[in-house]
Amino acid sequence: MGGVLPTLLLILAGVLVGGAWSLHRQGAPKGAVVVTALLAVLATVGGVLWLLPGGDA
Repeated sequence: MGGVLPTLLLILAGVLVGGAWSLHRQGAPKGAVVVTALLAVLATVGGVLWLLPGGDA
């Protein structure tokens, strides 16, 4: 189970990046794009940090 959760976080990050890009292209309010992009960054950072040695505490 050690590799499943970080993988899911990175998949979620990819979906959120795509969502942020789609929102941007559709002309959505800047706040929605920024929030979605920040969630993508958080998911990416979480997934990468979890994969580092000692990260599965």
